[in-house]
Amino acid sequence: ETLRHQLELSVGAMSTDINYPMAFVGAVLGGAAGAALWWGFTVLTKISFGLIAVAIGYAVGWGTVRFAGDKRSRGLQVLSATVALAGYFVATYLVNATFINKALAERGDGQRIELFTMDPALFTRVVALGFGLMDFVFLAIVLWQAWKMPAPLRLPDRTGA
Repeated sequence: ETLRHQLELSVGAMSTDINYPMAFVGAVLGGAAGAALWWGFTVLTKISFGLIAVAIGYAVGWGTVRFAGDKRSRGLQVLSATVALAGYFVATYLVNATFINKALAERGDGQRIELFTMDPALFTRVVALGFGLMDFVFLAIVLWQAWKMPAPLRLPDRTGA
């Protein structure tokens, strides 16, 4: 009974005194690392392999938990999933823009799409290009990874009590 009580206190402490600004920094750094990994793989191999996008969700979740001091809570889950969603769309933009710029160069067209844009209309158009069923599947996996990592721990129910 004493051990159970100590475990409950330890698990409860993981969801208190959370440093959300640091968790946000960790989430953004994780999202940037995951997006860079997917984009870098695409640039090096010239293949858009969406399964690598799962690294975004993992990196965001990991960064969220680590920078929050190994804390876990529902709020961290929301933060992590939100940043992972943004990271996925940024990575999708970078991957699509890379392929568009490659196609323009092959045609001899001097036009290029900015890799880093603040234009929401351009960003939306580039992300939407070719966005299909598998993109939704990969996005769901990314969000699941980002959601489950900072989930609060739960002790199993008492049995036989």
